[in-house]
This record gives sequence, structure tokens and C-alpha cells, in this order.
Amino acid sequence: MTDFDRESMLEMFIFEMSQLVDQLESTIVQSESEYNMDQINEIFRIMHTIKGSSAMMMFDNIAGVSHSIEDLFYYLREEQPQNVDFKTLSDHVLSGADFVKGELSKIQGGQKADGDGTDLAKTIEIFLKQIKGIAPVDDTPTESPTTVSGEPTPEMPVSVEPINQAQATGGLTRYKAKIHFDEGCEMENIRAYTLVHNLQDIAADITHIPEDVIDEETIPLIRKDGFILEFTSAKDYDFLYDHLASTVYLRELKLEREGAIATEPTESTANAPVVEDIAAPVQETPIVATPAAVGNSAQGQPLTAQEAAAQEIQKSKSSAQSSMISVNVNKLDTLLNLMGELVISEAMVTQNSELEGLQLDSFHKETRHLQGIISNLQQTVMSMRMVPLSATFFRMHRIVRDMCRQLDKDVQLDIVGEETEVDKTIIEHIGDPIMHIIRNSIDHGVESPSERRNVGKPTKARVLLEAKNAGGDVLIIIKDDGRGINTEKVFKKAKENGLVNRPDNEYTEKEIQQFIFLPGFSTNDQVTAFSGRGVGMDVVNSNLEIVNGTALVDSVPGEGTTFTLKIPLTLSIIDGMSVLVANSQYTIPIAHIIKSFKAQPESLFMDPNGNEMITERGEIFNIVRLHEYFNIEGAKTDICDGTLIMLEDGDQVVCLLVDDLIGQRQAVVKPMPKYFRKVHGLSGCTLLGNGDISLIIDVAGFFDK
Repeated sequence: MTDFDRESMLEMFIFEMSQLVDQLESTIVQSESEYNMDQINEIFRIMHTIKGSSAMMMFDNIAGVSHSIEDLFYYLREEQPQNVDFKTLSDHVLSGADFVKGELSKIQGGQKADGDGTDLAKTIEIFLKQIKGIAPVDDTPTESPTTVSGEPTPEMPVSVEPINQAQATGGLTRYKAKIHFDEGCEMENIRAYTLVHNLQDIAADITHIPEDVIDEETIPLIRKDGFILEFTSAKDYDFLYDHLASTVYLRELKLEREGAIATEPTESTANAPVVEDIAAPVQETPIVATPAAVGNSAQGQPLTAQEAAAQEIQKSKSSAQSSMISVNVNKLDTLLNLMGELVISEAMVTQNSELEGLQLDSFHKETRHLQGIISNLQQTVMSMRMVPLSATFFRMHRIVRDMCRQLDKDVQLDIVGEETEVDKTIIEHIGDPIMHIIRNSIDHGVESPSERRNVGKPTKARVLLEAKNAGGDVLIIIKDDGRGINTEKVFKKAKENGLVNRPDNEYTEKEIQQFIFLPGFSTNDQVTAFSGRGVGMDVVNSNLEIVNGTALVDSVPGEGTTFTLKIPLTLSIIDGMSVLVANSQYTIPIAHIIKSFKAQPESLFMDPNGNEMITERGEIFNIVRLHEYFNIEGAKTDICDGTLIMLEDGDQVVCLLVDDLIGQRQAVVKPMPKYFRKVHGLSGCTLLGNGDISLIIDVAGFFDK
């Protein structure tokens, strides 16, 4: 196997295993107190797949741990014992999931997956013996039958669950399968090799065309003629069809019986292993298209009712999944960058100074048509990068579960709006803030069951995790019904840390509550596994700054605390309003603009502190002069001569004074140079059509300052 083959297989292995582990954790956390048979079967299938794939990739430690969990759930499935401590069972399985995740992280980082899972496998084996009522006499862990060394070969079995005598002597059948993978799935040779490997558990005498599936030269042959498999198995047609049909990226499947084999077991078939139920790895975006008609057997027999039903099931899967494809995120990044350059180039053409004063009706008509196409293309590209928050949200179930076990608290996590989508780049930066806020809510905010009972609250606390769209932003709300924030304690700690620089009576409740986001701030007197070190809530602000987001907190003593994270839908291309201040152009995100208007002299006044204010429709707003904010000379100084733009950020509103409005345009956001990044009120820059640079206003920065 070449290095390239190994690399390609590793990439597919890491992706598929990560999806399976996430699915495993979700199943465990949501059904911890008791498992039904569907959940037991699902976990068994997941562990069987992880075991087989890990053994194939020669990650023996992962295969060993997975095999012990698989044995455990095989017994639960077959015997259905009643004396099971499901919470301890969940602990063991989640420990196994953590072990697999740790090894996958090493592999992804180019390190060797050398974690020792022997003790964990031994613990699980002892737990299984306890369920069976067998005292653990020998503490030496048995070697997993899936542990292999050297290069995997088609003759190398992954499981040693033998066919029983009835199966071995009950008649074997020779089958022939022809498989076509989906166009564009890539690595067809590796997928064919994986398919052969996964048949080892349930078939014998396996032959295939092409013979050397690992060779890259077989890829064009498989794409053109398909992959042909012939094998002998004691399994029935329906089982084999479902097993092959569960292959990811399957476009077409034709399975035929070639005839019965002699009933006397041969050496190879008598020892052929069997697994009752196998599922292929779950992909994030699997493609399983409608198989070709399975048709008649070699003897011309018509389809049975079960075979026809299997085809109908496969067709129903196809209708929902055949239009999906998995794309490397690096390709999407490249496409987005090209889209940004296209937007800039379009602006350079349509806003070219050489066109000023020319009567070009046809040109302007065609450019409007071009702008419409570019706008539609941009929306399509952006939609391809949008990812639902569901995966990030559901991972929080594990956080809540583990903390409740360690802190002896009872908390129910409610999730709302998990289907809300944000840009892939943004979603990578908001997982940690959400996690730290939930940890803070459970550790600091939620009371113990006895304390809640004493104050008349239900013993089970509730934490709400919600996402919803708000214009060009997404609001993520984390709300608990705990004790709330002790503002007196927070303010005292802030004074001790030298964070208070105004008279005490000038600070509002909300301003005091915002202190908890500052670096090193903690009100915990004792350092625990979850708090007291002054890190955590600081991560919220630092991560949100990367994606131009903001965090707000609102707490009512005795009733609970609400955290609101406001993040943009995307960081790359925004709709902006170009404004002029002196000879400089600035860009303001349209999503923050309420309206623009001219000020009337009678609506202007000064407050007792010397701040400029304006009344508009019965409300009073503060005025910020943009030229004073950035020390720009030559701008209009008379408020009535300039234009006021009313901006909002959350529940805060301010009126920004500029010289003139230039117009709305799409802005491709470029990062700021390092020496500009700490300037309040700036979030990035964009290139204008004439080649000049326009700074992008950070509305939240005004309110922070």
C-alpha cells in the first residue's frame, strides 16, 4: 500500500469514526437511565463498525476497546438481562468514546495512536461478568480477537463469532454482487477494499474483480465497469442485501444468487465467522442512490416479497439522499475567496472613474444583469458553507451529564433552534464559549437539589440553549433558573482587581454583571475542577472577538441568568453602507442600521455631563461624531449639515454623525493589520472599486468604549 493510499484511508477513517463517536455519545446521553432494544442495537452496530475499521487500519488499541464494548452490548441484545446498572454502563461506554476520540486526535495531528486501552477493556469485561453473574477470577484481560499486526489482507478475519452447527450444515449459497459507487465519491479502490474487508465476518471464498483493489490503476475500471464480488455465505438474501446496501456512496447494487453449495461444511466455510447485524459507518453527507433492480436469480426465480421490500426501503433512502455530496471544506474556502475577488473585480469595473460622465445605457444594463448573477452566485456559495448548530448543541448534553454526576446536581438541558445555520468558520469558534457558559451556569448558578427544595424550586434545574436568527446575526441564548449573579460580590471583586474607575453609583446592574467576562475574573474562593482559576468566561469574549461577536448577560437574583451571544451569520461578504467622512470612506454593516436622517436644530441638546443628545420620535439618543472618534480632520462639524445614522447593537442604540451617505454595496471583509486590531470601533477593511481601502465600522466597539 502506498503512502498516498494510507493517507487517503486515514482521512476517510478519521471522518467516519468522528461521526460515529458523536452518534454514540448522543445515544448514550439521551438514554442514560435505561436503554431500549433500538438503542442497544444501534450502539452494538456502531461499536462493531469502529472495531472493524480500526482493525483494518491496524489501530489495535482502538479495536480492542471497541471489541469489549461490542461484546457487552451483544450480550445485552441477545440475553436482555434485567440486573443492569445503566448509569455505570453509560460511564464505561463514554469512557470508551473518550478513549477513541483521544486516539483520533493523535492520528489527526500526525502522532502515533499509542494510548493503552488495556485497563479500560479489562474494566468493561469485568462489568460484563458481573452482569452475567460470573465472579471475575482472572484479572488478566483477554487479547481482543480483532487485534492484528502487519498489513491487513482479505483472508484476515475481524471477528471470531463462529457460525453454529445448524448454520454450517444448513446449506450455503453462492452470491454475486455488482456495485457502482457514486460519481465524484473518489477513492473507489479504497471503498472497494473496505467493502471486501467488512464481508470477512459473514462470508467465505471471496473473489472480486478487479483483483488488486488497492492499486490506484483499478479506479478507472471500477468507475467504468463497477466492482464485482462473488462469495459464499450462510446468511439469507435479505441480510446480505441490506449489508451491502448500507455501503456509503453506493449508486447501484445488483445482488444475485448463483446457486446452493454442498451442505457438508468445508474447512473454510465451517470456520467462517458471523455477526447478526452490521451497519456501515455513518457519513456526514452519505450518498446511497437507488440500486438497480436486483432482478431474478441465476435460476430465473422472481423476487420474493422480502427482496422487493428491501428494494423499496433502499429507494426511499435514495430519494432523500441522492442529491447530497461531501465536499472538502478547503475547496469551499477557495471558492469563497474567489467569490470575494469576483465581487471586488465587479466593483472595480462598474465604479471605474474613467466611466464618469459617459452615456452608456447598454453598459449599465448589462452590468446590472451581471450584478444580479454575481449576487445569486454569492448567496449560493455562502449557503454551501452554512452548517446547522445541531452538532455543537447536542455535544452540550455530555457536558451537562458529566457535571451533574460530579457535582451531584440534577439539571435538564432543553435545546431549541438547533437547525439554525451559521458559517462553517464561525461555528468552529463558538463551541468553547457555549461550553464555558453552560459549565458556569451549572457550577455557579444552579443550586443543589436540597437548596432548590428549600427555596421552593423544583429539584430538577433547567438550562435552555436556544438559537435564532436576528437580521444578519444569530442569537445564541443560554438561560438557567438558578440563583442568579450576586452583583455585590462581583462588584467587590472588581474593585479588588482594580477594574472600577468610576464612582460606585455610576455603575448599572448590567455593567457590573459584564465584569464576569474580563480576563482572570472569578468569584469562586476555591479552585475546583470546573471553576476558580479565572479562565472560562474570558474564553467567551476572546473567541467571540475573533468572529466579531458580542456577549451580554442579564441576571435576576433568585430567578436565574440569561447569556446572549450575538454573532454574524458570516464573516466573509457583508452588505454595507458606504459613508463619507472628510476624504475617507467607511463601511457600516447594513444589519446594524435602523435608519438615516437629517437632524433639526430644535431636537438637539446637551445632557448634564456634556454629551450631545438628540430626540427622535419621542426618544432620546446619544450622538457620536465619527470624525472625533477617529480624529479625522476636515469633516463637517455642524450636526445639521451632516447625516445621522441610527445604529443598534442588541438593546443599545446610538446616532453616528457622518458627512454623507455614498450608497449600499457588498463588502468583502479583509482582516485588519495587527497594529489596528485593538482599535475600538473597527472590525476589518474592504477594497473599494477604485482600489482604495475602506475601514469597516465595528458597531459593538462604540458601545464597549
